Amino acid sequence: MLDQFSPDMQFIIVIVIIAVLFLLVLFNNKRNRKKRYDRKNRNFRRNFYEKKQNKKED
Repeated sequence: MLDQFSPDMQFIIVIVIIAVLFLLVLFNNKRNRKKRYDRKNRNFRRNFYEKKQNKKED
């Protein structure tokens, strides 16, 4: 696949691909951390009783 490029260019392409993958992992990690931190603000008991109330109303 990379045979058409010179060895120096192959090295640069591989480094760029690794950098892009690294950035994707960082952004995904940031998004997952945000989701997890928002979870600790939830109150399971309150949400449970609210859902129970909604079921009774329906």
